[in-house]
Amino acid sequence: MNVEIESSWKEQLANEFEETYFKELSDFVDGEYKQNKCFPLEKDLFNAFNLCPFHKVKVVIIGQDPYPGKGQAHGLSFSFDGGKPFPRSLNYIFKEISDDFKTPIPTNGNLTRWAEQGVLLLNTILTVCPGDSNSHKGKGWEQFTTAVIKRLNDECEGLVFMLWGVEARKKGSLIDADKHLVLEARHPAASPPKGGYTDQDEGKWPGCKHFSKANEYLCERGKSPINWYETKEL
Repeated sequence: MNVEIESSWKEQLANEFEETYFKELSDFVDGEYKQNKCFPLEKDLFNAFNLCPFHKVKVVIIGQDPYPGKGQAHGLSFSFDGGKPFPRSLNYIFKEISDDFKTPIPTNGNLTRWAEQGVLLLNTILTVCPGDSNSHKGKGWEQFTTAVIKRLNDECEGLVFMLWGVEARKKGSLIDADKHLVLEARHPAASPPKGGYTDQDEGKWPGCKHFSKANEYLCERGKSPINWYETKEL
């Protein structure tokens, strides 16, 4: 696997790339791409890092693994480069943004615009076989992305971590809630709980208000907020 990753991340993760598990993961990924033509394209594999350098990270959104359809995934969690219709999860994310900020629902599913503002769109697993979600689970990506989160937790202060769904919320134990804001919710694509949501349930979609909470937290710390929708200005 050719690790073409932005220089600040390369420095932060240098030791990780020398670990035995990563070398085994690299060999596995190389074989899978040759045999199965996996997603995202190899040039986009580390897009999340290349578009959002380590020292510019303000928000971390953790997903599961890439969309398994051709022309959809491009290295950013939840980002969809396949036009319309959007996946269920992204529809709910956009509906939440629209309700949260009283703005029109975004029309472009490519979330590069978020990454360039300091949102690390990190999948727990960075590759997938065509049409086979979770096919690269347990091959080493989880250990790598755990190391990423630990570095961010240890070396940064005042980040916002959005943990949606069971797998993402498992990463919560890696994060110091005294240094960072941790926002948890059900996965956007998950069905509502039996009996529906209650007024006190902060993990619902829509209604979690994670995007406005994130901006409030950033502003309180003198950081610029994220433009979550598509207008030029907040």
